[in-house]
Amino acid sequence: MRDAIYYNRIKMKITAKFKIFRFVLLVALFSFPVKAQDPISVHDPVMIRQDSTYYLFCTGWGITVWSSPDMKVWTKEKPVFDKAPEWAVNLIPGFKGHIWAPDISFHNGKYYLYYSVSAFGKNTSCIGLVTNSTLDPDEPDYKWEDKGSVIQSVPGRDLWNAIDPNLAFDDGGTPWLAFGSFWSGIKLVKLSADLYSVAEPQEWYTVAKRARDFKTADPDPGEGSIEAPFIFKKAKYYYLFVSFDFCCRGKNSTYNIRTGRSENISGPYLDREGNRLDQGGGSLVLAGNEAWPGVGHNAVCTFSGTDYIVFHGYDASDNGKPKLLIRKIQWDKDGWPLVSL
Repeated sequence: MRDAIYYNRIKMKITAKFKIFRFVLLVALFSFPVKAQDPISVHDPVMIRQDSTYYLFCTGWGITVWSSPDMKVWTKEKPVFDKAPEWAVNLIPGFKGHIWAPDISFHNGKYYLYYSVSAFGKNTSCIGLVTNSTLDPDEPDYKWEDKGSVIQSVPGRDLWNAIDPNLAFDDGGTPWLAFGSFWSGIKLVKLSADLYSVAEPQEWYTVAKRARDFKTADPDPGEGSIEAPFIFKKAKYYYLFVSFDFCCRGKNSTYNIRTGRSENISGPYLDREGNRLDQGGGSLVLAGNEAWPGVGHNAVCTFSGTDYIVFHGYDASDNGKPKLLIRKIQWDKDGWPLVSL
């Protein structure tokens, strides 16, 4: 009997001490701020939401994927490809699986993910497409189906570069693919309803470009620095966002984001001053600063009625490493985007 009473007293003391410890721990947790996740390292991000989860697709081996419940804390997921697509290995000399500049869209119950494979600094390039019925890797029907090459550019044949794709639809529901980097600028081509073949008869447009000299046999890829198109419809206008100047140079990057708009998806796109983007125009949306020397390769998306611009910036405090940046877009009285870094 005494042993039972003694045991119960000891148990009560331990329970009381545990409750005190738990209370102190909870107070400590809620009394001190929890450090937010630092910006994750990404390049060429694009974002979409499925149910309550945000998914980020970026340049990387097999296409880098991140997920988040709030656009603040990100978890790295498995890449889209576990090995380099065989068709790309066969078409692009030296390609081993590092895939550039993906673009994600949801259409008719399916996700369409366009991506770029290329030889660096050359227009030996292809835009591929992979599809899925869900982005949640825990769902039983999660499976990426590669459709292969959609558009290919060939040196000596083409004065354009088949990278940096972006899918957009006009008001009639017709799909268009914007793409391009340097060379003769940003192209727009009409797609078939299947979204992975060029429509016939073919319709091609140059919607933005910068001056470049093509007289030499092997033109300097540093000329005509424009890339990363993204078309976003707002009210009666299609806004074409592009990136000027140079990425990929760490703290020496000079990337900046420009825009123009048109009532027709095929253009002409005009900036604030009325200059055509296909003649070198482009109103500044966002430029780098001391903390983020270069910012660019953006996507624009709308969640719960709020417009966001998603892009990467080169972090001067981390040796110029590219980091994810997300900012809300405000629109001025004339309908032009306003963004603060």
